[in-house]
Amino acid sequence: MRPLTDSTPKPLLRVQGKPLIEWHIERLAAAQIEHIVINHAWLGEQIESYLGDGSKWGVHIQYSAENPALETAAGIKKALPLLGDAPFLVVSADIWSDWNPQLAHYLAQSLVNNQATAHLVLVPNPEHNRDGDFAFAQGKVQPKAPTGNYTYSGIGVFHPHFFAQVPAHTPTPLRIPLNQALAQQQVLGSIYQGTWMDIGTPQRLQQIEQNLASKA
Repeated sequence: MRPLTDSTPKPLLRVQGKPLIEWHIERLAAAQIEHIVINHAWLGEQIESYLGDGSKWGVHIQYSAENPALETAAGIKKALPLLGDAPFLVVSADIWSDWNPQLAHYLAQSLVNNQATAHLVLVPNPEHNRDGDFAFAQGKVQPKAPTGNYTYSGIGVFHPHFFAQVPAHTPTPLRIPLNQALAQQQVLGSIYQGTWMDIGTPQRLQQIEQNLASKA
């Protein structure tokens, strides 16, 4: 995302005049998800300054700062003391989606009912990830197949046990504990067909801006 992120953290890049992360917080608040933990590294103080304690949106925000950045799995592991013992929703700040966070309550219960440790929201493969990330069948996420895969949206519900083997202070991508959970068939999934975009390049940021403007 450089040069856009040279002086602005990606979650504060704006779509229709509103930072990406604010779109998420508004949806979480509407879904009555009021306890939010944000982990950050690069220019994270800007995020804290902009969002504050979350009272503007009727939520309570806590922060888990990383120095250096720990990647997704270890970053969540570090934040676990703030998250409690129950399953929780994870949303990547650098995506835009109209997925409804109210569904997280049902997905969390499904983890308990099925003795699973994660539920991934999958989407049809975008142009930049045509081969996808995972296969999906009978309600479960499976290792990537030669064809017919889907892309992980950056939205998922996880049980704290999912991160049990993740080192607390070593940068660790989500893929590592995911592979372990997949091998044990502990990953549930669902397909979302609505609006979703990974804002990974300035071009995609411009594209979602244009898409939303056309629907206004």
